[in-house]
Amino acid sequence: MASPHLPFLSFPKTLPPLPPPLKTHAHRTSLAAAPAPPPAPPDGAGPAAPTRGDRFLGRQLATEAAARVLAPEDADRRRRRKEKRRALARKPSGLASCYGCGAPLQTAEEAAPGYVDPDTYQLKKRHHQLRTVLCGRCKLLSHGHMVTAVGGHGGYPGGKKFVSAEQLREKLSYLRHEKALIVKLVDIVDFNGSFLARVRDFAGANPIILVITKVDLLPRDTDLNCIGDWVVESVVKKKLNVLSVHLTSSKSLVGITGVISEIHQERKGRDVYILGSANVGKSAFISAMLRTMAYKDPVAAAAQKYKPIQSAVPGTTLGPIQIEAFLGGGKLYDTPGVHLHHRQAAVIHADDLPSLAPQSRLKGRCFPANDTDVELSGNSLFWAGLVRIDVIKALPRSRLTFYGPKKLKINMVPTTEADQFYETEVGVTLTPPTGKERAEGWTGLQGVRELKIKYEERDRPACDIAISGLGWISVEPSGVPSNSAEEVYDGGELHLVVHVPKPVEVFMRPPLPVGKAASQWYRYQELTEEEEELRPKWHY
Repeated sequence: MASPHLPFLSFPKTLPPLPPPLKTHAHRTSLAAAPAPPPAPPDGAGPAAPTRGDRFLGRQLATEAAARVLAPEDADRRRRRKEKRRALARKPSGLASCYGCGAPLQTAEEAAPGYVDPDTYQLKKRHHQLRTVLCGRCKLLSHGHMVTAVGGHGGYPGGKKFVSAEQLREKLSYLRHEKALIVKLVDIVDFNGSFLARVRDFAGANPIILVITKVDLLPRDTDLNCIGDWVVESVVKKKLNVLSVHLTSSKSLVGITGVISEIHQERKGRDVYILGSANVGKSAFISAMLRTMAYKDPVAAAAQKYKPIQSAVPGTTLGPIQIEAFLGGGKLYDTPGVHLHHRQAAVIHADDLPSLAPQSRLKGRCFPANDTDVELSGNSLFWAGLVRIDVIKALPRSRLTFYGPKKLKINMVPTTEADQFYETEVGVTLTPPTGKERAEGWTGLQGVRELKIKYEERDRPACDIAISGLGWISVEPSGVPSNSAEEVYDGGELHLVVHVPKPVEVFMRPPLPVGKAASQWYRYQELTEEEEELRPKWHY
């Protein structure tokens, strides 16, 4: 039987690709758990890789480059730290000092400040009472003797001086690094001469309260509202940032309570430093403060017994005097006066110093007087032997009004005779300098300043000419009353030449509104609300 026929089967030579297997959850988990492949090797791997020495050298070069960039900044930081350490080293320590002048007590040199009899010193030291000791110089000052101690001030060269003005400034350099409240004093009679222009060199960033002293010396009927506005405007122009301005008198105690109130409000546990130029009235101000505070503060009442010495001699205080004056802690410091070389006290003899200090209210002395027909043009006026004013050009009714110590006489002579008059009368009629002996060593009026004063209104003073350390002269274009209905004015400018001793300075400033008539011509500044808010407030 034949087998059945089977069909022919053919198979492809290559199989088709299989579909990808389904990825189950277990498979995904196993992939995630698998370790990541190692990262690709960095550039320079293998034979080109940097050696350990190359890496060390690279780090060294990077450090040196950074040091070059930061070196000036680090050097400046180190310099500031060094200056701060040096300044703080001058801060008053526990060394026993005279309570009258602040000079360190010593028993070696009898003529020097701070001298105490050795037996007295040992006795007080044994009983821990050195803080109650007054040195020999302060005892003489308290009896009216003029004993100088600051080199180049209050006397001619030749006498023995013990402290220089630069050393006194250095003693205050630590203040800028302290957290303190600064009370800066300015004499209203010598506003420009006693105003410390660079007070921030001493005070640093510490807050400042500005106190104007001796307002009781201003002429009668002076409106203190005008004075306060004038002072604030002057302070704003000098770009000094202060908390407030106070008009005070240490003699009549005007304004002292307001200063004390602000000190207590702003002190916040800090020490208080009284700062100002020499003979501005710091010691008198402290005495007035203690006298006022003593009614409510027993600590201030106890401090009154040992208060600083007051004297007309520049440099009475020779070191910071620490005073326990506040009930809740904190100290009050009377600091040495900053000696300004451009004041009259720096050039005259110590015995003539009292003549520069006004003792009563100022009264303006007018030249020419109202009852004379003399004109200023072509004349010279001498204010003692310290100031000469040549009037080159002036209006027929121009007048100069002098405000300063009454002891200093004023003389007017023709300009053609002025040189001869000064040579013969200095030391005799023109004093200080007093006496022919001092006049022979007098350097004369070598400083010369030419002033051309323009005026806009004839019914008010054009300006003040302030003489540093002496007073001021009000320049009035039409101050002399006239009976004529019509007058001729020419030029609109006054031409003066002022002679003073070198290095005394002459300032030209807006007129200080003193006297009864000042309230009529003085004009208050027109300010916006923002300007009014930024201006310091004044009190009296």
